[in-house]
Amino acid sequence: MSALQKYLLFFGLILVMTLVYLLKPMLTPFLIGLLIAYLGDPLVDKLEEMRLRRSVAVGVVILVFMLAITGAVLVFVPMLIRELMEIIGELPTFIEWLQNHAGPFFLDKLGVDPFDIDLELLKDSLLANWQSTGGTIGVIIADITQSGVTLAAWLAGVALVPVVSFYLLRDWDVLIANLRDLLPRLWVGTADRLARECDAVLGAFLRGQLIIMALLGSIYALGLWLVGLELALTIGVLAGFASLVPYLGFIVGLAAATLAALFQFQELMPLVYVLIVFLVGQMVEGMVLTPWLMGDRIGLHPVAIIFAVLAGGQLFGFVGVLLALPMAAVIMVFLRHIHEMYKDSDLYDAVEEDL
Repeated sequence: MSALQKYLLFFGLILVMTLVYLLKPMLTPFLIGLLIAYLGDPLVDKLEEMRLRRSVAVGVVILVFMLAITGAVLVFVPMLIRELMEIIGELPTFIEWLQNHAGPFFLDKLGVDPFDIDLELLKDSLLANWQSTGGTIGVIIADITQSGVTLAAWLAGVALVPVVSFYLLRDWDVLIANLRDLLPRLWVGTADRLARECDAVLGAFLRGQLIIMALLGSIYALGLWLVGLELALTIGVLAGFASLVPYLGFIVGLAAATLAALFQFQELMPLVYVLIVFLVGQMVEGMVLTPWLMGDRIGLHPVAIIFAVLAGGQLFGFVGVLLALPMAAVIMVFLRHIHEMYKDSDLYDAVEEDL
């Protein structure tokens, strides 16, 4: 490759990265559609082997994805709202416990009462107003509805996801072939090898991580339910999703469950049971789930994972958090390839006389 070609390639990459950054507010439905197309292509290929036309197979896969997402929302959201409403209704009891037990304890041990506020007034206010939460939510929804442009943009983005997914999935094999055809012939062999490695890493990560998150969330929710915690499902879902980042699910879930148990029971033993639940979940993840489902195929250091998630969130918000680790895994494939090239280069083998 000549120096001019290298400069053109470099500036082309800079241009693409700049466009991605400038267009990031509108990229969310396309990124989600791309992810669905990537996940759905093997299923579509299986259906094609069963003599279904590709368009029909794509329609079936998209319908299954949409039904799964809709079903999850319809099942879990009402349960989460019900749990939160129940805990809101018990706030006055918790405030009374703080006033009668926690405050005197801190005053006796530390000489300071952190709850030295008019808790009775706060309690009366909560008792008078918590039942109107539904009305408050209605007001919030009304305010959101009045923001017609924002609501329309959000609905358009949601509606665009299945459309983008359908067309990307229908033409997935053609798009991949066209991209391969654009490559300089000298790069095709290397590109094919990198593509296979990226596909293997992404497949291992996506399948393994989704299963781990679902199983961990189920373990935490079931364990907290056995403890008797009213927010078991909410905290289980939160901890399972947070387990996308190593140890974050354990930390966030344990903190939330401890506060909820203290709020609900005002006793010590339930806190011990909560700790046992999360220790068991962490042991199952570290000793069984991660080695079995993920192994060492991803090759990302925990610090690199944390950095990737934070960087993804900074650049693309919530969708960036979701896509951060798959993109980091792909980048690692390229970095390993660059490392191999460097080890085979004259620069690495050069002695002092050559420099």
